[in-house]
Amino acid sequence: MIAKLKLYGQLVRLDKPIGILLLLWPTLWALFAAAEGMPNLHILLVFILGTVLMRSAGCAMNDYFDRNVDPHVARTRHRVLATGAIKPREALYVAAVLGLVSFILVLSTNTLTILLAMIAALLAITYPLFKRFFAIPQAYLGIAFGFGIPMGFAAIQDHIPPVAWLLLSANVFWAIAYDTEYAMVDRDDDLRLGVKSSAITFGRYDVLIVGLCYAMTFVLLGIAGAWLEYRWIFYTALSVAAVIAAQHLSWIKGRDRQACFKAFINNTWIGAVIYIGIALEVLY
Repeated sequence: MIAKLKLYGQLVRLDKPIGILLLLWPTLWALFAAAEGMPNLHILLVFILGTVLMRSAGCAMNDYFDRNVDPHVARTRHRVLATGAIKPREALYVAAVLGLVSFILVLSTNTLTILLAMIAALLAITYPLFKRFFAIPQAYLGIAFGFGIPMGFAAIQDHIPPVAWLLLSANVFWAIAYDTEYAMVDRDDDLRLGVKSSAITFGRYDVLIVGLCYAMTFVLLGIAGAWLEYRWIFYTALSVAAVIAAQHLSWIKGRDRQACFKAFINNTWIGAVIYIGIALEVLY
């Protein structure tokens, strides 16, 4: 049983928390912005736990849909479903259990948040399918990974103000940037297998477009900050995040696989710095 649980932990990437963090930071942006201070502890815990559970369920679903692709990709060929260490139906069971627990958690919030949670679940389940036909599946990922933003505002304010959609739009551009860096690692394998990705779609303009997506992220966040009447603290944090993004561009310009993966992982610091800027604004 312990060995099996360890395999399930690998299935849902508990040993690789970067996905949880990239999902969590935008959610925390929204919760603190919506509360204009420290969020209600119950709501905060529901969203943190829900983030971990839904990201984990999403990983299980992703590996289920990619079970015939992952064995042929250098980065993913050792995943537990690709190696046959667990069966496909087990991945579905794990995803179902995690999704159910997450839904039970969200039942303690308001009706609007519950409705949005259903949409969020649909986004998480269908994202892997978009890699089969959509030229820039990273944009869809940005919506899925940023849907905690409207949910956070809904849970605290019981409505979704326009600034929430502005923050979600910023997250979409950020996700295109960081997941293109990730996709650059797999580009050769994806081309061979016919899997769609922004790294393939952007071609030789990949680094330029990643830079433009970062720029759009910071422009939209800057507009959101002005909307929320944030001061120099937030804009200082935004400037620091922009410097980190510029460092990423210097890393990926050679398109080395390891450098691109390093840039992807390092994006957690962009999300963290922006969160610190918002938190300091509303708490002090």
